[in-house]
Amino acid sequence: MSLEVLAQAQEITASGYGAIGYGLAAIGGGIGLGLVVAKNMEATARQPELAGQLRTTMFLGIAFTESLALIGLVAGFIL
Repeated sequence: MSLEVLAQAQEITASGYGAIGYGLAAIGGGIGLGLVVAKNMEATARQPELAGQLRTTMFLGIAFTESLALIGLVAGFIL
């Protein structure tokens, strides 16, 4: 095999790793969001009088969880 073919194969493999990394980050973000919302629903069912405060905390948790998925997206583009 020529060196050009090997260089192209390595380039394709590196971009594939970036896509796999972003896929894993998206899966992790989705699972994290599901857990945050599920636990918020449990807490609201147990103490309905704290629903407003729990909602605020849930939105903060969603923002932090989603930021990790966005960091994974950026890392995928960099690789």
